[in-house]
Amino acid sequence: MYDRILVPTDGSAGVERAVEHAVGLAEEHGATVEALYVVNAATFGGLPMETSWEGISSVLREEGHEAVERVEKIAEREGVDVETRIVEGMPSRTICEHAASEDCDLIVMGTHGRGGIDRLLMGSVTERVVRTAEPPVLTVRMESDDSDADAEERAAEERTPQP
Repeated sequence: MYDRILVPTDGSAGVERAVEHAVGLAEEHGATVEALYVVNAATFGGLPMETSWEGISSVLREEGHEAVERVEKIAEREGVDVETRIVEGMPSRTICEHAASEDCDLIVMGTHGRGGIDRLLMGSVTERVVRTAEPPVLTVRMESDDSDADAEERAAEERTPQP
């Protein structure tokens, strides 16, 4: 059913859960995993003129290499073929275009599970991919003790007076 499974990664620890799902499916179907890291140049558009894009790009590409290497290690540990790519662009658009151009059968992505105003204000790469990608998209909720939402929830609980 699946021959090529795309797993976009941002290098965060939380995304490993999505990677493990992608690798598990690839193992079951004899598929290849493609790890994709998108260098998002638009994020740094407001930097001062004296800031060098080459320097920032270099740092982001290094982060990208580390991110796709993590995916490689997980896939290789399970005996799954893996290909890696680091590209520049707008993440959601680039992920969808890459999935289409590489004939990916499935996209597996992590989601922070944010809702309400957080999702409205920050947007969601995963949500945009779900709405616009040609192949099916499997979303995996990322579990991380460090997540902003969890930290805010714990802080609110600590401020709430207990009877």
